[in-house]
Amino acid sequence: MGGFALVILVGTGLLSLPAATAGPGAAPLLTALFTSTSAVCVTGLIVVDTPVYWSTFGQWVILGLIQIGGFGIMTLATVLSLLVTRRVRLRMQLRAGAETKSVTLGEVRQLLLGILQVTVVFEVLLTAVLSARLILAYGEHPLPGLRLGLFHAVSAFNNAGFALYSDSMESFATDPWITVPIALAVIAGGLGFPVWVELYRHARRRHEPHHWTLHAKITLVTTAVLLAAGWAGFLLLEWRNPDTMGPLSVGGKILTGFFQTVMPRTAGFNSLPFGDMHTQTLFMTDMLMFVGGGSAGTAGGIKVTTFALLAFVIYANVRGESSVHIARRRLTEGVIQQAITVVLLAIGLIFTATMALMTITPFTLDQVLFEVISAFSTVGLSTGITGDLPPSGEVIVIVLMFTGRLGPITVATALALRRRSRRFEYPQERPIVG
Repeated sequence: MGGFALVILVGTGLLSLPAATAGPGAAPLLTALFTSTSAVCVTGLIVVDTPVYWSTFGQWVILGLIQIGGFGIMTLATVLSLLVTRRVRLRMQLRAGAETKSVTLGEVRQLLLGILQVTVVFEVLLTAVLSARLILAYGEHPLPGLRLGLFHAVSAFNNAGFALYSDSMESFATDPWITVPIALAVIAGGLGFPVWVELYRHARRRHEPHHWTLHAKITLVTTAVLLAAGWAGFLLLEWRNPDTMGPLSVGGKILTGFFQTVMPRTAGFNSLPFGDMHTQTLFMTDMLMFVGGGSAGTAGGIKVTTFALLAFVIYANVRGESSVHIARRRLTEGVIQQAITVVLLAIGLIFTATMALMTITPFTLDQVLFEVISAFSTVGLSTGITGDLPPSGEVIVIVLMFTGRLGPITVATALALRRRSRRFEYPQERPIVG
């Protein structure tokens, strides 16, 4: 956490330079701090218009902060996961790595090189596709087109959501050569690196899906279910909205519905204006943002694995079962307690921040709640109120972005490493529940 705070401070200093702004003078300290935090925490919320306010130098600084934040977070999350798995395996003499992560502590060097390779491959491919489309179809000159392609490729794979267009991706809402590659890159970055490692290894060995670890199965299945449910929900709720999908063709509606379903996985691009969407759509998006993406990746939220685990815990309790089973595997009590703790802490933080912003701003509950969850889950989507927040509100959002990016990782790791055996137990008693 100290390392990320240091990177944010360095980024704040660079964005505070006069050369970082397109206009005269330097950016205010709070504006620079907000933008730096949003970039390092790969969120995408902005208080100023990125392509208009920041100079080319400032935009390169933002791009560098996104890359450092995304690559660093993947590295940190995966290494911490490995350390936790190794500790659990040594203590309990179980192959916990077979059920959670697909790599072992002795492969750290290979792992970090793998993260770098995956990042480079996805970003280079996406840069090539986007740049070619912008140059050939939209008349961009080669160098500006390449810069635009690179910026949005890095922003998409790292789930950052920063765009060099004032309306984000609204101008390309019905262009599948722009929106589909960006959406696929967001999904790829949000799955989490351990899943990619496992998919690559099993593909080489031609293993069937039943050989995959429980972590990979849960991540892939839950991701697919949430994408399908969100896609259907967006189409159902916004199909006739004259301010969003209404004027589009059937193909355009299907395409924009898919794009907007992917973005709550913690990427802040939008091809439709969220400020004009129905309240029901905003609430559905709140739920998708709260869940987020996969563990040990660039996504935020409580993570799809945590969401799925709690769903199975509820299912087991309703059936009266004493233990929780998923895909012929039994969950340990420690994993269940970690999931419950992470979710309850997240809900508490969101509730507190929502109350605070409701007190100091004139915005409605649905607007504030959307902004708070977007910041905590490092999504970057907004109904358009970010730039109108007072200084105290910007500070609250900064804290949410930083806590939301590193908080769940830190809390889950601390809980897994902190294991104490009691020397005695008190008599049992069962209070009334419900």
